[in-house]
Amino acid sequence: MIDFNTLAKKYKTPLYVYDFDYMSSQFEALKEAFKGRKSILAYAVKANSNLSVVKHFAQMGSGADCVSIGEVRRALMCGIPNYKIIFSGVGKSDEEITEALTSDILYINVESDAELSRIEMIAKELGIVARISIRVNPNIDPKTHPYISTGLHANKFGVDINSAKRMYIRCKNSEHINPIGIHFHIGSQLTELDPIREAAEIVADLVRSLSVLKIELKFFDIGGGLGIRYKDETTIAPYDYAQAILSTLTALDVTIICEPGRFLTANSGYFITKVLYEKANSDKRFVIVDGAMNDLIRPSLYDAYHGVDTLEKDGEKSPADIVGPVCESGDFLAKDYPLAKMQHNDLLVLKSAGAYGFGMGSNYNTRGRSAEVAIESGKDRLIRRRESFEDIIALEKEFLEEEM
Repeated sequence: MIDFNTLAKKYKTPLYVYDFDYMSSQFEALKEAFKGRKSILAYAVKANSNLSVVKHFAQMGSGADCVSIGEVRRALMCGIPNYKIIFSGVGKSDEEITEALTSDILYINVESDAELSRIEMIAKELGIVARISIRVNPNIDPKTHPYISTGLHANKFGVDINSAKRMYIRCKNSEHINPIGIHFHIGSQLTELDPIREAAEIVADLVRSLSVLKIELKFFDIGGGLGIRYKDETTIAPYDYAQAILSTLTALDVTIICEPGRFLTANSGYFITKVLYEKANSDKRFVIVDGAMNDLIRPSLYDAYHGVDTLEKDGEKSPADIVGPVCESGDFLAKDYPLAKMQHNDLLVLKSAGAYGFGMGSNYNTRGRSAEVAIESGKDRLIRRRESFEDIIALEKEFLEEEM
């Protein structure tokens, strides 16, 4: 049991708290599900990129799925071997491609024919052979939020099956490209198995057709996206997820790469915020807290639900909007949430905040980002200090002084 009151007194609010033991159990559950097949779990760093979190998974043997060269650097800093690092993303710059190639990571995940041309040109200039996979867009509806859907032709990610096949043939004939894998990822927060199985079947069939052309791929990258329970979602068991994928790989000798992020960290995380005031506009009730959309933007961005714990606050409950100090009507953490009467300095704990929480934060309204704390084996430790005003202005201040 995490003592949120003690943590709030020790580290102040707003505050992110992560249960590292929970992260470990989620990682082991997914690892166990794929144990009968050659596989790599490559943590999706964007879910929670705190160095201590990445290092925790590195120590468990994880690889890393990265979507910027900054994330590649984080992975390397934390001890993830370069041969377990994948670099994905639609818009890689020449500088990022160059650094990824010279870092000798496992492969670059290619999202377009134009990107493939840039990689080939840069590899030629460097005098090396670039290992790549191609992200295939199987045009499968993942039945999730449209902002986190990635497997339809209407989404910006990947290439269609026919384009992918042409790109693989091009790679086979190139002196500077070595196609070693194939990748698909149809979306995030997936809670239905059929779209996952259908996408895997389409991509597995492509792998077989490529084999006929003497293009032998070694890695079958299934992406991530396994959903978690925020409220009352029916989730997919890791074993069922693995079996759905494995059932499509008959006669294929490939290493499966799985890129979990939210599944590992979301329900490990809690966002603690302090009540400042209560306010009523006519019959509309507001609970104003010190946390805001700059700390946790998911409710504003996705209309996302986070359960709220009032730490045994008793009393009759009524609907309230939990809102922060940011000067935007969109600054809310929950709407019409049933809460007892709240007092100044009462604490609210928002659950399922370990993924896409702190990492999507900002300094909007010149607000310093909150501290982050890890809980492991019952002990707490600071893994990122709270930002000060001086931290926020550090990259601007020198130019102001030049102008004076």
